Amino acid sequence: MAKRQKRVLLALGWYDYHLHQGIEKYAREQGWHLYANMAREKVIPWGWEGDGVLAWLGAGDDLAEFVKAVNKPTVDFSLRRPQLNFPRVLEDHAHAAQLVADHFLSRGFTHFLFYSDMDNWSYEERGEGFINALKHAGHHANWLRWHQSAAFTTGRDEWKQKRKWLAAEMKRAPKPLAVFAANDQQALDVLESCESVGIAIPEQVAIIGAENYLLAPDAMRTPISSVDTNLETLGYRGAELLDNLMNGKPAPPNPIRIPAAGIVARKSSDILTIAHRGVARSLRHIWEHSHEPICVKDLVGVAAMSRRGLHMAFLEHLGRTPGQELQRVRIDRAKQLLISSNHKIETIAGMCGYQSANSFCIAFKRVTGMSAKTFRKKTPGFGLAYEMARKNKPGQK
Repeated sequence: MAKRQKRVLLALGWYDYHLHQGIEKYAREQGWHLYANMAREKVIPWGWEGDGVLAWLGAGDDLAEFVKAVNKPTVDFSLRRPQLNFPRVLEDHAHAAQLVADHFLSRGFTHFLFYSDMDNWSYEERGEGFINALKHAGHHANWLRWHQSAAFTTGRDEWKQKRKWLAAEMKRAPKPLAVFAANDQQALDVLESCESVGIAIPEQVAIIGAENYLLAPDAMRTPISSVDTNLETLGYRGAELLDNLMNGKPAPPNPIRIPAAGIVARKSSDILTIAHRGVARSLRHIWEHSHEPICVKDLVGVAAMSRRGLHMAFLEHLGRTPGQELQRVRIDRAKQLLISSNHKIETIAGMCGYQSANSFCIAFKRVTGMSAKTFRKKTPGFGLAYEMARKNKPGQK
């Protein structure tokens, strides 16, 4: 007898095609029938009957009421309505913020700002994560909130007033300034406000957004850097959790958090604020060649300094030695490869500039406290491509 096809509704109050792709990928593997008209047309399908719901219960009380009334296994991708007792798969906003903080710190910034324009749980988590990451590194970040400012207004004048207010705040802020915007549209607001008053990007203000959803960003005069928040993995893991629920398995006690995939670096943050020429040259060399088997001796040659002199200069300007910075960049690259690929550990070691898998494994464990294999297996959201490839091998169930 043929297996009954499961029917799953996408009730997404907030839509992103990356999320949809992740859900669709899992649905194809399991042979689901997806009902996605609601995600595109925003028409609530009262009377729908099926097996489970994948929801993003952001704005719209009517959608939340509908999903609750359906009374089917449900996974929510949002924390907007914590009072609804649905299992959740959420972005790890603190992890995304840590990546942004590390990006700015590695470029020598000492002035930081987080910008948001509305009260939103995800923006709050990103802002808190950014401030805490910088605090842990010994730095302070200001938080600029349009919706709490004296200039805040709504209606037809809001867009114009917000840009005027934002431009004034950017002029007032100390330079060079590193800005993390709550999402890509707000990053664009910062960029265009700065340009309107002659503030140079990225020389005076470097900007990173989040979600990586601007269309044709590389066609912009100043392409905006962004955090890839790993929404495809979010969708896949949400669908996987819903499948477990529909099969009668218990819900996890806490939301599953999906780490960000990494920073997509573009011109808006491609700047070094470190005045020391030797350190700046060495850092640029690390960024461009860390995937090759370079060592501290190579950095000394690029900087045209003595080994001790470069060591002391790095400590003064970055708080890390040249070797520590090279290792940090390599391990970060390794983490992203573990997220996004099914490469073997030995292959990843070579792609990160290590001359042997053994030296890579020792360095990875020293930095992260766990082996690369354990990191890939146990950290939520990591190693998805690896697991999918393993499951799809011929002859494996």
